Amino acid sequence: MPRFVQLHLLTNYPPSNLNRDDTGRPKTALVGDATRLRISSQSQKRAWRTSTVFESHLPDAHQMIGDRTKKVGLKWVYSKLVEKGVAADTARSWSKEIQRAYGEPESEVEGDPDSVLINSQLAHVSPVEREKLSAFVGLLAEYLLHEIPNELVERADKAIKNRDKAKDKKKANAALARDLADILLVRESTAVDIALFGRMLAAVPAFNFDASVQVSHAITVHKSAVEDDYFSAVDDLNTGLKDKGAAHIGERGYGAGLFYLYVCINRQLLKDNLGGDEALTAKALEALINAITKVSPTGMQNSHASRAYASYVLAEKGDQQPRSLAQAFLKPVKPFEDEDMLDKAVQAIVKRRDNFDKVYGACADARYEINVETGEGSLAELVTFVQE
Repeated sequence: MPRFVQLHLLTNYPPSNLNRDDTGRPKTALVGDATRLRISSQSQKRAWRTSTVFESHLPDAHQMIGDRTKKVGLKWVYSKLVEKGVAADTARSWSKEIQRAYGEPESEVEGDPDSVLINSQLAHVSPVEREKLSAFVGLLAEYLLHEIPNELVERADKAIKNRDKAKDKKKANAALARDLADILLVRESTAVDIALFGRMLAAVPAFNFDASVQVSHAITVHKSAVEDDYFSAVDDLNTGLKDKGAAHIGERGYGAGLFYLYVCINRQLLKDNLGGDEALTAKALEALINAITKVSPTGMQNSHASRAYASYVLAEKGDQQPRSLAQAFLKPVKPFEDEDMLDKAVQAIVKRRDNFDKVYGACADARYEINVETGEGSLAELVTFVQE
């Protein structure tokens, strides 16, 4: 099985604001001395992994897709302990410690005692790990309410007491986090989204997963500008007898363009992340390819309905060192009057691909293309190509 699969996609988005910056306007990037619209990799990956398309291609999806949250201590420990009848102060004390397996708690905010139950970083938790935590919380409640002994709870209790006795609290908290992680986390995860996109737990790096998928920021292949949409809203109950003005006026940024996206998949790492399960690896690739080609970021979709499928995909596989073809668009595509933007962009990709092969030797062992404009290829065959 070739190690790498590389995908080069062209997707056309009509006027939209899929991914906003800190001012609410579409993100941009300066590429080849020209401003381009940009969609961050983070927004694309979240859209893919949380989509119904991704979920629909996985067996028992609720057991395959994890949760990213900072509220492990608050939602999955403290709230459950209180529901089971544990006193709030006791539940809060235990929850603060248990969450160290997922990350350091944030500093307590004055007037908000629950803030200490929030992690300082997002933790990506697999369904298997969530089940382990739920079972542990149940055992802990019995231990606290009815003094029913349990080996795992007693291990955690001992680790907390050892931390309390230590002089160097920083080192002791790190040791406590490792002890709790050994109880609550797993090193081989069946969560497909974690296997694909990785996770980092700074407090317990032994439970990290390297991402098997690398995703570029998508950029327009041509020069682009962020434009302003001036809009108004009318009050339906205003008869206009006294005031004919709008009830609300506003301004939003938007942009449109043909975007190039590069994705590199390390199939061997994906398989390793999934514990060597070949069938699950194949299903993960199927779900990923369907999501990449069909799912758009969710930003302001209600205002623009800018959903789009990929117009063109070039897939390459082999053991060669991967490389992007973004260089094809250092010079912005600018078709003549009788030329098509998509066709010119495809030509630029193919030319750069062939030139890389001439200079460096074959950069892939096999290739497959789908092109909506010409009606060539199919998504089903693309999925099979990526899986084989």
